[in-house]
Amino acid sequence: MEKKESMLVDVSKGLVETEGAPRATGISSSGRTGGLADLSVLPDPEVPEKAVRRRFTAEYKRRILREAEACKEQGRLGALLRREGLYSSNLITWRRQAERGTLEALSPKKRGPKEKKPDPSLRRIAELEKTTQKLEHKLRQAELIIAAQKKIAEIFQMSPDPKEETNS
Repeated sequence: MEKKESMLVDVSKGLVETEGAPRATGISSSGRTGGLADLSVLPDPEVPEKAVRRRFTAEYKRRILREAEACKEQGRLGALLRREGLYSSNLITWRRQAERGTLEALSPKKRGPKEKKPDPSLRRIAELEKTTQKLEHKLRQAELIIAAQKKIAEIFQMSPDPKEETNS
């Protein structure tokens, strides 16, 4: 019988080894206490279709530029770039943007059509229309109340003169 070898990953330690083969240290994978419970199959190595584009805030750019300026020893700038996952071209671009001196230059540009600023007169018109509707509603209520009061007054004044009622 032929034994198939498959790639396994130790999830807890991040180690990759071949099942059944001795490791470089001389210890086989079967001699470990974790067994197959700690191992899982490697994920599909296919590259995703489209990489996600990172966006950097102005504050982040300023912080990285300050840290880059503080890197005086050899190799420290490279370590900073590796730690942050940046390219040296990022620093060059950000320095040029900072030289222009505007916060907008450091902010990422929003793509697509620009937003139109609302016209203040349109907002004022909307407020006035809302106020007009409220006042018209109050006016209708007042007219109903006045009409009801007139009818109540007519009902209580069936007789034309209140003196005639007392004489009868």
